[in-house]
Amino acid sequence: MRITWVQPEDLLPHELAASRDEGRDVTALADRWARAGGDLTPPVSGASPTPASPELRALAAELLDAADALPAVAADDEPDDLAAIRASWPADFALPTAATYDRVHGAWLGRAVGCLLGKPVEKIPREGIREILTATGRWPLRDWFTAQGLPADIAARWPWNRRSAPTSLAENIDGMPEDDDLNYALLALRVLETHGRDFTSADVAQAWLDWLPGGRVFTAERVAYRNLLLGLAPPESARRHNPFREWIGAQIRTDVYGWVNPGRPDRAAELAYRDATVSHVRGGVHGAIWAAALAAAAPVAADVDEVLDAAESVLPPRSRFAATVREARALGADGDDWERVVDAIYARHGHLHWVHVRNNAALVAAALAYGRGDFERSICAVVSGGWDTDSTGATVGAVAGALAGASGLPGRWVAPLHNRLASSIAGFDGIGFDELTRRTRALAEPGAGS
Repeated sequence: MRITWVQPEDLLPHELAASRDEGRDVTALADRWARAGGDLTPPVSGASPTPASPELRALAAELLDAADALPAVAADDEPDDLAAIRASWPADFALPTAATYDRVHGAWLGRAVGCLLGKPVEKIPREGIREILTATGRWPLRDWFTAQGLPADIAARWPWNRRSAPTSLAENIDGMPEDDDLNYALLALRVLETHGRDFTSADVAQAWLDWLPGGRVFTAERVAYRNLLLGLAPPESARRHNPFREWIGAQIRTDVYGWVNPGRPDRAAELAYRDATVSHVRGGVHGAIWAAALAAAAPVAADVDEVLDAAESVLPPRSRFAATVREARALGADGDDWERVVDAIYARHGHLHWVHVRNNAALVAAALAYGRGDFERSICAVVSGGWDTDSTGATVGAVAGALAGASGLPGRWVAPLHNRLASSIAGFDGIGFDELTRRTRALAEPGAGS
């Protein structure tokens, strides 16, 4: 057995990349690592490389400590505390504050459908996705992926996500299989039901330890989980040896905080902030509050532009994350050729890891603007764009699903779910999306969850 995402020798190459992205000089650290024989290339996710020697592992841990101790680059445009983030928020969002059952139900269903569509091709590069679809007669994407008719050489060149393929291809879908993009939504619901709206980051951390199996967390969440077990409380749990601090993890966790605050992106963002800071900083947190704001606006907004406007309004206006989603939104809104839109996004953000927050948020913003509220157009666009396909599919699906409402979603996308969600979180395995909707709306009622 080889535990990934937490070994010092695996973390250090990612840390060097993260520090450079933040503008910190890690040349000396990289040189020491290379001279000792360390690999500067970040390991491929899911791979199990040969463990480092004790001496090399000890050096990696030392260099991670040194990286953690480097002075932060002054960045007033990238606030990391809630008061500074909240300073630019508008006094009024001018949105309705009552969401119907149908639209919240559409959000839950849409999140599941978008996630499920992206599951089998998670981590497959964009060119691989297109080759698979072309070979099976499904390009451009307008239906579930299938292995039927896929030539063996293409299947070998672009293997499906091994965990997802048995439950997420057209020929084998039977209900919504387990996925971390849904597990975290369930966990957020449980935190709210257990602790109310005044929950703390410590409550979220304890919920992870109590209810979330350690084998179901990855990247920043796995590091934070490890840090919690070492006795580090939030926000320090997000900061020790965590090169994934600005990756996508927190952004996939916060939809429920929006759904229980319809029309109030500010309240949703505050709850999302408490959750996100268990494992993320700066851009990782900005992604979480943006996703929560999308979710708050989507069940009550008239169109996708209102949703995107509301979500952008909770972001630090001069942050890199805000600039990313604004630019991507403009690309999606102005382009009828989705491939050209994605080309531009890759030219801008293609250097980032496929699970980083900025590149994936760019695809989400562009796909929502490009889809113009059409559910199928939106989820198929974002999934065909590659990178973290199940997570981006889930976020886009939730927004487009909420705009359409459950009654407006195409039956061929919803029917395979069989109103059933699998989960390793106790008490949720096999739950129906109708029950999840009822429980979510109960928390949105005046005084509920307080």
